[in-house]
Amino acid sequence: MRTMNPVHESTSCAVAACAEIIGAKWTALLVHDLSEGPRRFSQLEHSCAGISPRTLSERLRALEDEGIVERHSYPESPPRVEYELTQKGESLLPIIDAMREFGHDWLPCRH
Repeated sequence: MRTMNPVHESTSCAVAACAEIIGAKWTALLVHDLSEGPRRFSQLEHSCAGISPRTLSERLRALEDEGIVERHSYPESPPRVEYELTQKGESLLPIIDAMREFGHDWLPCRH
């Protein structure tokens, strides 16, 4: 039988902990974009229209800290940096797919 947690804290509730990560603004979109392969900062900035460079940088850093995204720097001129999902990040893809399916099935088309 399912019981309700009296308090949903991210330290004791797995759903709350996951929601804290994936519920942050832009995170689901970034994971979705990175599901297609490594991306450069400018590509992510372009695909997430409206995100500021500062916010994108902060979000990517938070995802790195969580072990969801890896940052790769290449010693070229000019320097090249790419971001890609880790195995932990790829394990979020079924959640992203479920969000996409829900959006297609239940949310009005927004053009």
